[in-house]
Order: sequence, then C-alpha cells, then structure tokens
Amino acid sequence: MPRFSVIMPCYKVQGFLRECLDSVLGQSFTDFELIAVNDRSPDGCGAILDEYAARDPRVTVLHLPENVGLGRARNAGLPHATGDYLFFLDSDDTLTPGALAAMADRLAETRDPDVLVFDYARTYWWGGTRRNALAHVLADAGQDTFTAAGHPEILDLLMVVWNKVYRRDFVTGNGFVFPPGYYEDTPWTFPVMLSARRIAALDRICLNYRQRRQGNILSTTSRKHFDIHDQYARVFAFVAGRPELASWLPYLHRKMGEHCLDILAKPDRLPSADKAEFFRRTAEMFAEHRPEGARVDGEVAVLEGGFTAYRMKARAGRLSREAARRAGQVRRAAGGRARTGWSALHALRPLDPELVVYSASSHRGVLGDPAAIWRKAAEIAPQLRGVWVVRDAETAAGLPAGTEYVVLGSRRCLEVTARAKFFVNDVNWPGSLAKRPGSVHIHTHQGTPLEYTGADLLGKPGARLGFDVPQMLRRADRWDHSLVANAHSELVHERAHPCHFASARTGSPRNDVLVDAARGTGDTRGAAFRLRHGIPADRTVVLYAPARRDYRRGGYVERLDLARFAAELGPDRTLVVRLHPSLAAGHARGMGLADLDRRGIVVDATDEPHTSDVLLAADALVTDYASVMCDYANLDRPVVLYTDDLPAFTASRGMYLDLTTGTPGHVASTERELAWLFASGAWRDEESARLRAGFRKRFCTYDDGRAAERVVRTLLLGEPAGADGPGGVRIPAQHAEGGLPATR
Repeated sequence: MPRFSVIMPCYKVQGFLRECLDSVLGQSFTDFELIAVNDRSPDGCGAILDEYAARDPRVTVLHLPENVGLGRARNAGLPHATGDYLFFLDSDDTLTPGALAAMADRLAETRDPDVLVFDYARTYWWGGTRRNALAHVLADAGQDTFTAAGHPEILDLLMVVWNKVYRRDFVTGNGFVFPPGYYEDTPWTFPVMLSARRIAALDRICLNYRQRRQGNILSTTSRKHFDIHDQYARVFAFVAGRPELASWLPYLHRKMGEHCLDILAKPDRLPSADKAEFFRRTAEMFAEHRPEGARVDGEVAVLEGGFTAYRMKARAGRLSREAARRAGQVRRAAGGRARTGWSALHALRPLDPELVVYSASSHRGVLGDPAAIWRKAAEIAPQLRGVWVVRDAETAAGLPAGTEYVVLGSRRCLEVTARAKFFVNDVNWPGSLAKRPGSVHIHTHQGTPLEYTGADLLGKPGARLGFDVPQMLRRADRWDHSLVANAHSELVHERAHPCHFASARTGSPRNDVLVDAARGTGDTRGAAFRLRHGIPADRTVVLYAPARRDYRRGGYVERLDLARFAAELGPDRTLVVRLHPSLAAGHARGMGLADLDRRGIVVDATDEPHTSDVLLAADALVTDYASVMCDYANLDRPVVLYTDDLPAFTASRGMYLDLTTGTPGHVASTERELAWLFASGAWRDEESARLRAGFRKRFCTYDDGRAAERVVRTLLLGEPAGADGPGGVRIPAQHAEGGLPATR
C-alpha cells in the first residue's frame, strides 16, 4: 500500500502537463501512485499520459468516455486509490522538490492526522513567484494536531482541495465526494475541515499554483457563477445533518454572504444583465440560512437591502475611493513641496562638521560596514555625532539602545541630512537627497564585487530588470570616497561606476572582527551564535550561503537538497543555511528551509542581522558565487564552491571571478561531488589550503583588522595617511603577502 495516492484530472492542459508529471515523478520520496484521469480532453493530454504510464509503473491512466468536470473526474479516481493519503493535484500546477518527503515526515511526526494542510506559492506566467500571504497561519498552528474549532484561522486560508492531503480512511468513512458544478471545492473543503478531529499544518511550500495569463475558469464571465448558491446549499445541508457542527452556522452564514458579494463585485464575473438576479438569490439564501440571533453587520449587511441600495453603495464606494486617490495625489504633491521647502530652509544653515549620517542595506538598521565605522567613531572620536536613517518605526525599535535615528522622509530626517558634513552608506542614498558643497559621501559597498555591477549590467537585461543604471550612476556621482578591500574591487568599481570618486584602500570595516578572530582574539560572537541555536561547541559547523539568482524571477532557485546534504555531512556536523537578505521575506523560506529548521535538520540563519556572527560560528563555508567568500577568507577556514548552474548564472548575471583560476577552495559541480569532498576530507586538505592562500592574497589585501579605524581617522577626522596605509595605520606586510597564520 503506497503512502500517497495522487489523483490528477486532466483537461486541456497539454502545454503544462509534462512539467506537472515530471514534478511528481521526480520527487525524492517515491512511495506513491499517480492516478491520472483524462477527462475526455480534446487535446494531446491522453497521449502524454499514456506515454508516461508506459515508462513508469506508478502511473495509472483512466480515460473517461465523456467530459464530466473537475469534481466528478476526481471522484472517478477515488475507487482506484490504495494509498494511505489522498492528494488531489491540478494538472497545471507543480510540486516543489522534496514536497512529498516533507509531507510524509510531517504525517509521521503527527501520527497520521485526518488532514495535513501545507503551503503554496503563486507562480505567474511572466516568471514571478509570490508566497501565500497567510503563510503565518500555518506557522502559528504549532507542532501538535488541532481542530478547526481550536485553530479557526486555518479556515482563513484559501479553501481549495489541492493545498491539503487527506487520510483515505477518513474520507471514505465519512462518504466525502465531489459534487458536480463550478465551485466544487466549497462543499468538499468546509465539511472535511469541520469534521476532521486531527488537523496538522506544514509550514512549507509544497506546490506551485500556476497563475495563467488569461486567468482560470473562475475568472471567466458566465452565468455559471450562479453555481455558488447550490454549493453553499450543500454545505448548509451537511451541517444541518450533524448537530455537533451547529456552532459553525454563524461563520458559514457570513462566509457565504462574503463569497457571493466578492463574485458580484468583480466586473468580469457576471454578465451585467444577470447581476440583479444574482444579488436577489444571494439575499434570499442569506435570509433563509440566517441563524437565530445572529448579528448582521459589516459588508454583508447590504444583503438585507435591495439591489438598488447595493448599487448605490457600490457606486458611492467607487466614488469615495476615487476621491481618496485624488486627495492623496494632492497631499503627496503638497507634502513634496513642503518637504522641499523644509530641506531648503535648513540648507541655508552651515554644515555641522561633527554630524555623520549613517544608513545600511536600504535603511534596515545598524548593519555591515557603516555599523563598524559608527562603533569605531563612538570609541575613538566621541565628538562626532552619528545619526542613523531608518525606514520606519518598526526598524527603529530594533536599534541598539541609545542609538540616535531619524525616519526616512520625516522632517527631522530632512533637517539632519541638510546639515550633515558626512554621509556613510553601503547602498545609494535616495535621489531626493541633494549633495551640498562641502559634504562628504563615503560609500562602503556591500562586499567585494564578484558579480557584474553598475554599468557592466547594461549588457545583462535580466539582471538589471527593474534596476535603472543611469539613475544609479547619477546617485553615484555624489560619492567622494569608495572603500575597497583589494585592488580587484578598486578596478571594478572605477570601471563599473564611471564617476568622480576616489578609491580609499581602507579594507572592509565589517571584516575587522573576522581578522581579529583569525588572530585568536575576539571570537565570542561565533560562540554566542552557536549557543543561540543550540549547536554544541564540539560540532563542526558547515555554512551554506548561496547567491541570489537573476535568471529566475524572485531570485531563488533550489540548487541543493538541504536535507540530503545535511544527512551526508554526518551526525558530528551541523548544516547552517543563510539565504541572500533579499530573499528573507519571500517564498524561498517556505521552500522547505523553515520546516527543516523546525525539525532540527538544519539551522536557518537567514534572519541573523549580522553576517559576521554566522561566519565566525562556521568551520567551513559552502557557497557558489556570493561575495561572502571574500569576507570568510579572512578567517583562513576552508571554503568549497558548489557551481552546478555556472553557465546559467554567468549568462544572466556575469562574473568577474574566473572559477578556473581564482577559487578559494575545491569546486563541485554536482551534489555527489559536494558530498564526496566532505566525506573524503578533501574539503580541508593541502590543496584547499593552497587555493585559499592564493585567494586571500588577492582579495583580502587591505583587511588587517583596523579598517574601521582607518576610515574614521582618515576620512572623518582628516588625519594624514601613513606610509603603507591611510590614516597612519600601516598594513602588515605578512597580510599584504596573503599569509596570516592558520588558527584552525
């Protein structure tokens, strides 16, 4: 008996069917059967299904003699299912890698619940991906099973069939089947979810929900939308036959009204001539099923009036929204004039020679190189007043105690930026910031440029999608100093940013703590990271930090089976994963990482604010094209590159680093090679050390542990440069030659 029976109706999806089938049959978890139901599709679906069935015994194909619709096609597959769990998959959607394995693990954890609800992401025809906006409902559900009454928020999720798997005995024991009709999911999901005694949640994206350019069948204009009334009638009939569910009637009553009004409000759902009839039938059903004593307020209260009143209210709402939109335009224009005037007023005052304005990572807090400079300035130049620009009050709440800040766009921000002598940032300031004569802009960048940047992106249209290169260069015209850690960075920035700044060979201030740790001092932050995440001190920590991918909209591509790699590393090693910061709030965290972290298989360090803490805790780094390899090289610890998609990455983004001549360690092009490097011990052999020494000589030239001090003394305080390095701080000869002694 297989663990899963995947039932998949097919109708006019030949353009998507192979991708769907491959996503199922290519799963790492193989204990399943696939029951494909050809719903008399007039295109090539039947032939494609037969082709797959001929080469994979897990595939069974049913060819229906006539088209019966989605719900009854699912019913046709039910008698053939022998699995423990039923999974109704739409044939234009796809499973994510490892989805069935994650489901199976979660079912085992929760001892076979009636229903398992998992997460999904919408994938758009133009390449975009967006995670379910209510994903937090799954995370909030906790580790144990629950009922809908115990966690009613679960019903706020999209009430469809395909984001759940169902215990087959539970389904057959309750006689659940799909009715005919347009909205067949409604009379299935509500009875199932309300009847389930044990529901489990899986906070992982297991399915990609395809958003077709022309929309799905429910977005067409048709009288078929009247079917919603019949389907809710079935839901009410089901509850009426089960007194124990009577407490749900007020919820279902309101839900029905909201659902129908949502259909009515959409301009492309119902023919105009049918809207009055649809409203009348909705109002009749709303009155018929109103529970005794139930309150009717909010949006659904309109159903107790007539259609004329509804239209007047809808028209008033549209007019109100239009008026609000126009008023907003007026306010924004007036606000812009007021802000410009306020800034201009303070620009008449002299610059404050001791005021330094900081920002990092698009105003996300005290981070990176600007943070290291700010801390060093507070230590050796307390007369300098440092003020941080943050994007909102929420960001401000997370700042270190006593930090002076202003919120971006506020009057206080305009006043401070109009009078500051110094500006320190690792990304460009907004275009609205006018550079006053005499002010000094210090640009720290965000690491050594290994991927194409600046004007070099003009030949990479995919990488610069949504990125205005000319505007970026106009903002870079304000730079006075560009901090670099090596000659490579100096050459790249001067070519990629053809502006009038001077390169400051200071090193990367944020790497001072790494250099100190390599010398055997100051490594308390790595130990603190291990303690926070429950990693024993004697464990070998392997950090996986992949770069963002520009050839995939959304930036994330699952290149590595994290669970398998963690297992291959062995019980004495811990796999820590840190995604690119731009992916921290997107769907990438739901592609299995959050679930693996919850189960203790890996440690998700994406939310750690300070990259240096994660690097200090790691005994080895696995990356691909990310500049973090240059930072980590300061620790003189092993680095392994995993570059299975090198041609796609270089074609879409472009790289300055030639991985055939300048790597910091061994390079693996397959998962098997990567696993072998760690199993054999080659990841830290003599060749690895030799490669790393050459890489450090090239990319860590000016990182000597005193970069932040060098910036403060030379660029903020104006002290003269020393013989070997700026700010009177010499660059140690042994480091310039690439040879700090290894400490691990």
